[in-house]
Amino acid sequence: MKIEHDRSIYRQRNRIERMFGHLKVNRAIATRYDQLTNSFLGMVHIATARYWLKFVHAT
Repeated sequence: MKIEHDRSIYRQRNRIERMFGHLKVNRAIATRYDQLTNSFLGMVHIATARYWLKFVHAT
């Protein structure tokens, strides 16, 4: 039995879930060590930039 689903929405959801998986490799983000929202958001930005740099330097 096939279940109908929208492929584009599923693809976007999967991409976001994988990104959070990569971000949670960083322990401070996985455990939410920072108490202030700004500190936590800054850590997310740093982790995202580190993840992005892997792809920039790979090409």
